[in-house]
Amino acid sequence: MDDLIPRRSGQARDTGPSGRRDLLALAFGLAAFVLHALVAGRYDVFRDELYFIVCGRHPALGYVDQPPVVPLLAAGLFALGEHVWLLRLPLALAAGGLAWLAVRLARQMGGDGVAAALAGLCVTIAPMLMGMGATLNTTGFDPLLWTAIAACLAQAVRTGDPRWLWPCGGLAGLDLEIKYALVFWGVSLVVGMGLTDARRLLARKEAWGALALAAVIAAPSLVWQARNGWPFLELAAAARNKNTDVPIPAFLLNQVVVMNPLLAPVWVAGIAGPFVMARLRPYRFLSVAFVICAALVIATHGKDYYLAAAYPVMFVLGAVTLGHALGRREGRAILAVGSAAALTLSAILAPLALPVLPLPGLRAYVRALPMKPQQQERSFQGTALPQVFADQLGWRDFTAQVRAAWAQVPVSERSRTGIKVDNYGEAAALDVYGAKAGLPPALSGHNQYFLWGLRGQQPVNLLVVQDHPERLAPYCRESRVLGLTSSPDAMAYENGKAIALCLGLKVDLRTLWPELKSYN
Repeated sequence: MDDLIPRRSGQARDTGPSGRRDLLALAFGLAAFVLHALVAGRYDVFRDELYFIVCGRHPALGYVDQPPVVPLLAAGLFALGEHVWLLRLPLALAAGGLAWLAVRLARQMGGDGVAAALAGLCVTIAPMLMGMGATLNTTGFDPLLWTAIAACLAQAVRTGDPRWLWPCGGLAGLDLEIKYALVFWGVSLVVGMGLTDARRLLARKEAWGALALAAVIAAPSLVWQARNGWPFLELAAAARNKNTDVPIPAFLLNQVVVMNPLLAPVWVAGIAGPFVMARLRPYRFLSVAFVICAALVIATHGKDYYLAAAYPVMFVLGAVTLGHALGRREGRAILAVGSAAALTLSAILAPLALPVLPLPGLRAYVRALPMKPQQQERSFQGTALPQVFADQLGWRDFTAQVRAAWAQVPVSERSRTGIKVDNYGEAAALDVYGAKAGLPPALSGHNQYFLWGLRGQQPVNLLVVQDHPERLAPYCRESRVLGLTSSPDAMAYENGKAIALCLGLKVDLRTLWPELKSYN
């Protein structure tokens, strides 16, 4: 892509063959892929991965809490073999693609080999970016796609060729079929262009064509949302109560920490660079977009990772800025020392992002940490391990405990008994792991499970997993506790729940079902 850009007088030029440039990008891409692929299967299937698998087994154009691509992908991969590594292969490839693209984008923006290498290093070792590729999730593709959209826009602005807007539309439509968070970045980019010299592209017919292309690609999921009453908007509103209220200074400090404090000078330079270096002036809209995106995330009480996908572009801009500013031998030495220190710190923080340690080592590591990860949801309080790992552990224990309680249900009553649980993680674990043991499809009012309803069942009894089993009394003719949930490494709120048998529902479950709705 960089070969398409005419160079201005005095602009850094790579005198080596183009193949050398490709090798640098390929080297970082391969390193990032290998890093994720080597550890992908160390623990077990994550809560959301289980949910995606079950959703994908019920093919639809959309779901309550996400578009269709990741659920369909998860179900398809799991059908090929119940291997955790295989399930996470797409995000290992996305991590490799991001590193490759960062190197190429740095070249496009006029950076030399040192700047390109710094950009590739930053996006590969930033702890939050590493963590986003730890499991198959809807957010993990955003860093690659947001950066690819920015790269196409940068090419359009730099060359004045509006045809580069078309791939932006295609990539945006694809991302909207993966996760709706692109709205944050899309709005920010448009405003950033409108406030800078890049605004001239917004009036071109190609811009409107790209917008139409994105809308067409995203239409199936949006139509599904509209036909089902826009449940995602209801879910997003509920997130304000679910997420922890983090003060703005604490949020910003946490951003520095999760991206590696020693890399902060790079992305800060990325924000400032286009305003202090003439050769980066065309890319001011990207810096403005980052600041606007950060403001939107803060204003909507978003979690720390909501902004993470915007950092790779700032790392690239910052790498090019520092590469030019520190072009002499002494400056290169500073970059080398700083990069080595950042790499060391990321290696120390990596066990919080990727499953690099065996489980006993992870427990010891977390206990030894002087600082604990910032709690992003109120329900995370009391959990020993970081959520990304705790939610990979305990689901087989949970299923075995429910199965043991099910074995105590009289055989004559099992065909008339359903299993009702609190959340989609519990329900999906039972559906994925418990089906072979003869458990019926799980029932829950949480997110997509609410729309699935009773799943063809008409239970007159329920095996219920919940806190406070005494609250079942108004609904059951008879109830008794058959077991408790327990798994030491799981999320704290999943432990100590009663597994209670409710015999003889006093009210038809179909009548109660609307009260069980929980979109969050």
